[in-house]
Amino acid sequence: MGRFAVILPAAGRSSRFGDPKTKKIYTDLDGRAVWLRSLRPFLNNDHVGQIIIAIAEDDREMFERRFRDDVAFLGLDVVIGGAERSDTVGVALAKVKGSCDFVAVHDAARPCVTPAQVAAVFGAALERGAAMLAIPVADTIKRVEEGVVAATVPRAGLYLAQTPQVFRRDWLAEAYDRRDPAAAATDDAQLVEAAGHPVAIVAGSAFNLKITTQEDLKLARAVLRVIEQEEEARGPGGHPFADERAMWDDLPKLRPSDLFGI
Repeated sequence: MGRFAVILPAAGRSSRFGDPKTKKIYTDLDGRAVWLRSLRPFLNNDHVGQIIIAIAEDDREMFERRFRDDVAFLGLDVVIGGAERSDTVGVALAKVKGSCDFVAVHDAARPCVTPAQVAAVFGAALERGAAMLAIPVADTIKRVEEGVVAATVPRAGLYLAQTPQVFRRDWLAEAYDRRDPAAAATDDAQLVEAAGHPVAIVAGSAFNLKITTQEDLKLARAVLRVIEQEEEARGPGGHPFADERAMWDDLPKLRPSDLFGI
C-alpha cells in the first residue's frame, strides 16, 4: 500500500460551539483535547507516513504551551492555516512529504472515526484514486425559504459527507491549483470532483459525528465509551496514549521554532 499523509484542518473559529473561552477542537473529551481524539485512529496505522495539523495564527501561543509535548511524542508537523478551510488545507498540502502518494483530510472536530473505517477508506482510495466516508440521508429533507417549507427534496441518492476524505496526492494538488478562491468549497471532495476525478463512497457511520455544538460533545462522549468498550473486549494493545505520560519526562524541551518548523 502507498504512503498516506494525514491533514487535520484546525484553524476554524468554532462560532457555533457556544464557548467564548475554548474552541471546540481544544475542549476536553474524556481526558484528551478533541483534536487529539480525532488523530487516534491514524496513529497506529503503518501506512501513515506523516500527520499535519493546521492551526489558526491566533492559537499559536496557546497551542505551543498546551500541546508541544503531544506534538513531540506523536511526531506531528504543525502549520499555520488560512482564513478559510480550503486555504488551510492548501497550506498543509504544500508541506506533505514527497514520500506520501496519498493525502487524507480529516476534520479535527470528528473524534469518533474508527481504525476500521480509516483502513476501508484508505483501501478504496488506493484502488480508485479518491474515496470518502459518507452515510445515506435517512430523514426527509425540506428546502426552506423565509422560514416556510418551499419544497420536499427527494432523498434518493443523497449522502451526508464525512471524513476522512482520501485522494491521490497529484489529484488533490491539481484540484487546489485549479480552484477558484472566490468560490466556497465546503470539503475537498468538491474540489476533486470539479477537477474531473470521481470520488468513491465508503460506508461511514452515524457515530462518526462532527462536533459543532455542546450537544454534539455530549454525544461524542457516549460514542467513545462504546468504542472503548469494544476495544477492551478485543484485548490489550493499540491504545496510542497508554504509556505516554511515563515517557514525557524524557522528551526534549522544544522552542516554538521547533514546534512550528519556522
